[in-house]
Amino acid sequence: MAKLYFRYGAMNSSKTALLLTAAYNYEERDQHPVIVKPGLDTKAGGSVSSRIGLERPVDVLLADDDSLLDRLRGHGPLDQIDAVFIDEAQFLTPSQVDQAFVVAVRHGIPVLCYGLRGDFMTRSFPGSLRLLEIAHAIEELKTICRCGSKAIFNARIVGGVFVSHGDQVAIDGQQAEYESLCGRCYLDEVGEIGVA
Repeated sequence: MAKLYFRYGAMNSSKTALLLTAAYNYEERDQHPVIVKPGLDTKAGGSVSSRIGLERPVDVLLADDDSLLDRLRGHGPLDQIDAVFIDEAQFLTPSQVDQAFVVAVRHGIPVLCYGLRGDFMTRSFPGSLRLLEIAHAIEELKTICRCGSKAIFNARIVGGVFVSHGDQVAIDGQQAEYESLCGRCYLDEVGEIGVA
């Protein structure tokens, strides 16, 4: 049986680079992966792009009200898809995550989702929360904080200042910057969790 995978990590944990490498491995073996990205992520337009310079056009750009299953069928026959790779999976709706589960279980296509677990306020994104609830396999991708400890939080920086409130989504490099931090550095820079 194919599975739904969630590979999560703080920013700069090489999620997109790993996705592109895995998709390339499929193609190298004459298999057909489909790359999906939620349209909410406008950073690279119709591509997925890693900070180390790897880039590839997406096959399916998914709007919030799109059915993942319908968009995959629109891309081609499901029996010709060997794997589905979803970048920025935190931006999926819970319904789209449920559809990804159906793609894996009912249609036998592995679905590999890469994304953030939580936002800059340490709260789960709806898509990430649903993935944590139903994914067959969950893997943490690690990166390090400025102090050398494992980074687990994504701190938002606006105008050179760490912030603790705002809209859940602000695209990196467009409306804000981010830094991956460990728990101690997050508390030092941003402040106490849950304090308004």
